[in-house]
Amino acid sequence: MSFIQSLYAQLEGASAPAAKKGLHGTFFVNWGYHRDVYSNSTIRFLDRQTGNYDFTFYHAKAKDQPDWDNFFKTAPTVPQYVISAGYFFNDKHDLGIEVSWNHLKYVVRDNQMLHMKGWIDDQYYDRDTLVTRDFVHLEHTNGNNYLMISLLKRYTLKTSKNQKHKLSAVARLGGGALVPKTESNIMGKHNDGPFRFSGWVIGTGAAIHYDFFEYFFVEPSIRESFANYTDVKLYERGRAQHHFFSTQFMLSAGFNIPTRRQS
Repeated sequence: MSFIQSLYAQLEGASAPAAKKGLHGTFFVNWGYHRDVYSNSTIRFLDRQTGNYDFTFYHAKAKDQPDWDNFFKTAPTVPQYVISAGYFFNDKHDLGIEVSWNHLKYVVRDNQMLHMKGWIDDQYYDRDTLVTRDFVHLEHTNGNNYLMISLLKRYTLKTSKNQKHKLSAVARLGGGALVPKTESNIMGKHNDGPFRFSGWVIGTGAAIHYDFFEYFFVEPSIRESFANYTDVKLYERGRAQHHFFSTQFMLSAGFNIPTRRQS
């Protein structure tokens, strides 16, 4: 009899549904500001439908535009900012995933002496040219936006005894789309916007991540990206193409939303 009862108990346990385990990672939201540095760029301007030009500038220099004047009197989205949200799985590999919107600003410097090759109104040019704002001006100031998805890898450096403070290093690798609102002036023809997909971007970065009291964190970081603009809208049918490297120096803060393992 005892054997039958024991066998019944084992069968009952085997047939019972397995306990479900819920999330046990950490969601996070992050906001910050940055300064940016750009490599030189080769820029092609093309319009053979509403205009009559196809020319290229070589080694064009560009700068960022932080817009930190009257910082506390302007909207928080006016300066160069970054916002991101993601999830750390808290697994043995300490991996995470992140979606970010990097609002950079990119301005080709006016009054540069650049080498120019190409055609304007059936005349061919191959010479150094002073590029004034009235001749050609190009900027992505609303902005040079990177919409990216990144894989995160966290390395814990130090944890306090009470578990309320944690210092980590975080590596990022990701890619996504360029979504600029480009302002341009091409030989007197001005255009501003609209927002549109205009190319792709890939990037890698590193950060020092300091969590405190479990729910809050600050994060100084650096990110290197390669942006390839394949279809920048100019006036009417005009288009521009260029690519460059950018370096971002960022300082951000955010909060954690830990989930608890359920059994």
